Amino acid sequence: MALSLPRYARHALATAALSAALCTSAHALDAADIAPLGGDDFDAKSAAVDKLIATHDTASLALLKALAEDNVTATDSGEVLVQDGGDGQGAHDAATGKPVATNVASSAQPVTLNNLLRSKVAGAVSGLQLASPDVQTRRAAIAGLLKNPDPAMKPMIDAARAKETDAALKRRLDTLWAMTALHDPNPATRLEAAKLVAARDDLDMYELLRPLVAKNASGAYNEPDAGVRAAAQHGLDALDAIQRRSEIAGTLFAGLSLGSVLLLAALGLAITYGLIGVINMAHGEFLMIGAYATYVVQTLVQRYAPGAFDWYPLFAIPASFAAAALVGAVIERLVIRHLYGRPLETLLTTFGISLILIQATRMIFGAQNVQVENPSWMSGGVTVMQNLILPYNRLAILAFSLIVVAVAWGVLAKTRLGLFVRAVTQNRRMAACVGVRTARVDAWAFAFGAGVAGLGGCALSQIGNVGPDLGQSYIIDSFMAVVLGGVGQIAGTVIGGFGLGLVSKAIEPFWGAVLAKIAVLVLIVLFIQKRPQGLFALKGRSAEA
Repeated sequence: MALSLPRYARHALATAALSAALCTSAHALDAADIAPLGGDDFDAKSAAVDKLIATHDTASLALLKALAEDNVTATDSGEVLVQDGGDGQGAHDAATGKPVATNVASSAQPVTLNNLLRSKVAGAVSGLQLASPDVQTRRAAIAGLLKNPDPAMKPMIDAARAKETDAALKRRLDTLWAMTALHDPNPATRLEAAKLVAARDDLDMYELLRPLVAKNASGAYNEPDAGVRAAAQHGLDALDAIQRRSEIAGTLFAGLSLGSVLLLAALGLAITYGLIGVINMAHGEFLMIGAYATYVVQTLVQRYAPGAFDWYPLFAIPASFAAAALVGAVIERLVIRHLYGRPLETLLTTFGISLILIQATRMIFGAQNVQVENPSWMSGGVTVMQNLILPYNRLAILAFSLIVVAVAWGVLAKTRLGLFVRAVTQNRRMAACVGVRTARVDAWAFAFGAGVAGLGGCALSQIGNVGPDLGQSYIIDSFMAVVLGGVGQIAGTVIGGFGLGLVSKAIEPFWGAVLAKIAVLVLIVLFIQKRPQGLFALKGRSAEA
């Protein structure tokens, strides 16, 4: 049978319970301890934050979060308030949790923190969240502390390590503990911490280990224990090795990336120069035409089919080839075919054509560069090493250049046009005697070489701005790649383009970009002196002599 209490007794018990709850809530935070937050004394503010961190309870975490979000104010009488919703109208007392009057909340002044205290508060919030029952919250807290480890968080990290059940988070907590224990008074703890930090093989840890092996102004080591210094030095040596490997890999990729661009620029030149022997100084402008064709396709897709923007390069590739090939066919028909056998006049004429094309582009599109945007699948990059990110657009151009080489080789080796081109290249007179229309072959080959250059311009538009002078930056390097590989040889052009890119990027870190180009030019001149035909034997009209 249930016990029935008089009404006054039940009321007394309820009042007592409510009073106890309020009392507990009021003493969750000490008003005197947090009052300095509203003052101007930095040391007192810092001590108040330290007490909040040491309290390590729900109320302290709530106040620290409010501080991090700039939602804390203070009254003239020293009360610390937490704004409700951050609108400045509603607030409650941080110590008691009781709501305060609207006029009091609106008259309170914001609590300001300097950068050092902000960093400490942010770290404390993350540290207190290490005890959260939610795995994602703990993971985010560990990630935040790893970016800015604070030795003051070590007690919280120790407690979290003891309670953590997730194996992956436990390993990250071990690393975090090591980062905060490097200055522990116990040499054994410092040694364990140094070994853990070194074993992480993270280049971001370099600045944590370096002070351990450095000397102070008096010439003594900052770290008195020899074992800790040895562990730190071992870690630094391992990080130096990782850094060197990253730099070598980065240089190789940069060289291949530059080589792919040079290859696209030089491939068409190798076809036309190897077949008809024309020194075409306007070849760079075919790159520019391909790039502007890509820009036009991009603009049309953005205007009429914005949903298909990510796929506009698929439309730009044939458009850039066709635009450059068409201009090349017109130039060959109107000018080049009348200058065969006169190299000096051809050089000067094509230089004049180059200027005409540049000025015509300025008149149509303006003198300013235009921006060609990367589609989403070419934006960003892939991380292959800690400090080496390979951009997707560079990887795409590298793959695209190899595809273009394969297509050009297929056309020249497996098609009727390619058979005629090879026949005319080997012996023009004999090819004409057996019915090959050499003039038409010249026109088709020149247009094809110009179209391949247009594809190069399409690729170049994805790594930089497009302007009227775009082709001028690549014409000399294109000739060097062709001459180095062997005139008219696709395989030689591939090796020459990639070789120039790798050598240039290998020299640049030591001498700079300008001196690297000069050095490459000198090396090519010396090489040509020893082997005038280039890497591969010259085949072409000159072989008939």
